[in-house]
Amino acid sequence: MSGPECCSNPPTLNPSGGAGHVHKLAGLDTYFTGSPNSKLAVVLVSDVFGYQAPNLRKLADKVAADGYYVVVPDLLDGEPLNLENPNRPIPAWLKDHGPDKGFEATKPIIEALKSKGVSAIGAVGFCWGAKVVVELAKSRLIQAAVLLHPSFVTLDDIKGVDIPISILGAEIDNTSPPELVKQFEQILTAKSEVDSFVKIFPKVSHGWSVRYNPEDAETVNAAEEAHQDLLNWFAKHLK
Repeated sequence: MSGPECCSNPPTLNPSGGAGHVHKLAGLDTYFTGSPNSKLAVVLVSDVFGYQAPNLRKLADKVAADGYYVVVPDLLDGEPLNLENPNRPIPAWLKDHGPDKGFEATKPIIEALKSKGVSAIGAVGFCWGAKVVVELAKSRLIQAAVLLHPSFVTLDDIKGVDIPISILGAEIDNTSPPELVKQFEQILTAKSEVDSFVKIFPKVSHGWSVRYNPEDAETVNAAEEAHQDLLNWFAKHLK
């Protein structure tokens, strides 16, 4: 479920990147952007490379520009996956940073946002983070969810979701291949009471929405299309 694709095109992390700022929320370093007075919040849950990824923060700023208070917590305890560290191969790293731990760490984030007067919360999960977000959705801790090129998400997970959910997948993806994404869609379509939107983006690979090459116009366009899809989803379901 977490193969080489999960780690392709690693970003160059920048702790001071983005238009927002970093401070603590529920004890975790968190990137904040947008108006803290907004009653609508969006939590972005990173992939294995963590909350300092420049494209992720750029997207957070973009979501904030639509009127949301956006938070991007460090759910990896300051240890994003480092492919150059031979002492921490992916299986060993995942033992310490499983999505189940990410889910538990996100619960206090949700509560902290509610205590600040936020009335509705959406969450977006990328790869590793998609598993965290599907758990939030199953627990009804959020009002709307978006999963992008998910990792670890199962058919049973999708069966357990009863809030509005959008799943955006890649055509070239062995982690969540189009066949699996189509099965997700079939499950959701059968739930008439659950609003859903599922889309497979052609000619792009796992991770494309946040690990795109800014020099590759076709990939950038696909990433921007996915970003607009998630903004449209929240415009419809976060009110």
